[in-house]
Amino acid sequence: MPACKKTTRRSLLVTSAVLTSLALTAPVALAAPDPSTSPSAGPSATPPATMSGVGGARLGLAGTQVDLGSGAPVLPKDITARSWIVADAESGEVLAAHNAHWRLPPASTMKMLFADTVLPKFPRTEKHKVVPTDLAGMGAGSSMVGIKEGETYTVRDLWLGVFLRSGNDAVHVLSAMNGGVDNTVEEMNQHAEELQALDTHVVTPDGYDAPKQVSSAYDLTLFARSGLQKKDFREYCSTVRAEFPGETKKKKGKTTRESFEIQNTNRLLAGDSDISVYQGIAGVKNGNTTNAGATFTGVAERDGRVLLVTVMHPEKEEHNEVYKETAKLFDWGFKAAGKARAVGELVPPRSATQASAQPGANPSGQAGGAGDTSATPLASHTTEGRSGGMGIALAITGGVLVLLAAAAFLVNRRWPLPDLVRRRSRP
Repeated sequence: MPACKKTTRRSLLVTSAVLTSLALTAPVALAAPDPSTSPSAGPSATPPATMSGVGGARLGLAGTQVDLGSGAPVLPKDITARSWIVADAESGEVLAAHNAHWRLPPASTMKMLFADTVLPKFPRTEKHKVVPTDLAGMGAGSSMVGIKEGETYTVRDLWLGVFLRSGNDAVHVLSAMNGGVDNTVEEMNQHAEELQALDTHVVTPDGYDAPKQVSSAYDLTLFARSGLQKKDFREYCSTVRAEFPGETKKKKGKTTRESFEIQNTNRLLAGDSDISVYQGIAGVKNGNTTNAGATFTGVAERDGRVLLVTVMHPEKEEHNEVYKETAKLFDWGFKAAGKARAVGELVPPRSATQASAQPGANPSGQAGGAGDTSATPLASHTTEGRSGGMGIALAITGGVLVLLAAAAFLVNRRWPLPDLVRRRSRP
């Protein structure tokens, strides 16, 4: 991920002011609703009367939210999804949404949160030999990439299995490497909270239907936006096809292991009989289960603008309908960008928001005094038992470090999409 080669005092001052402004103007985040209020046998066809206000009060309202400015096109009429959102991936502006915070089963789009949580932990070249317990506990009828017990795979192989074939077997192997499914689920829930994805409750790391497992179009978009700041995440989700290791065989005294091709099941990326590759597409993740219906989050770039679109559970039962509705919303978003007024925003992670509240994070850029440092773990742990002067110095240092992390989030959200997009962004 590109980093600024030179960080000037002026850029830090601007970042500090922006973060402080976000903290002061953003609506108060509502606590995550109790997942027990969400049905486990299947989602209701009617959105709840009260939903989260994270990202703006309008996003918590039922129905379609859009503010068409001069020259902005009207929304497509034939969108049947229960919930959807169109957002600028870089600025975070939500251009339009429909039941954005409706808590629905996410299916395999939950794998975006899984990847954003676990992917940074293991180098792509690390190898792992699969044991039987690695594949235990998978749901009946799970999507598989074809992992075999006793075979060795690289981490890169496993992530390609997750993103291209939505392999629950690959998810379970990586979860086993990460301390097990229970530990991974706990970490995913913690990471969702850090991202302010408060509609989300994780029960299975692969998105397989489970009671009380829910997310929302808004949260799935946050997961995609966070994941896309990671180079490997961008590579895997934009890969159309790859070779995957097969089973080791012995024949005539020789041991061989051939590979087989796997193709991305994201039809806007790979195309299908009734849908073309979408111009500028670069991922991200699709899903489909009996309970969730079809779900999809996509990212695309056109004329230098990057949009994120999430669509959950189209009511229209046509082949590839989730991709067709996503494509229509992308088309609208690219035409409406710069004309439609934002109806909300994709909020930054808690760490970035907290940084703006630090003593040193005021619009003037001047370090603050010895105030409440509860949002700065470094300061809260190191000031105890020290002299007042040293404690203040460490508190300020902690505030600056968190502010730098927040500045990096703002800078790095202008991530470079893969070359694949550059090629496909031309008519």
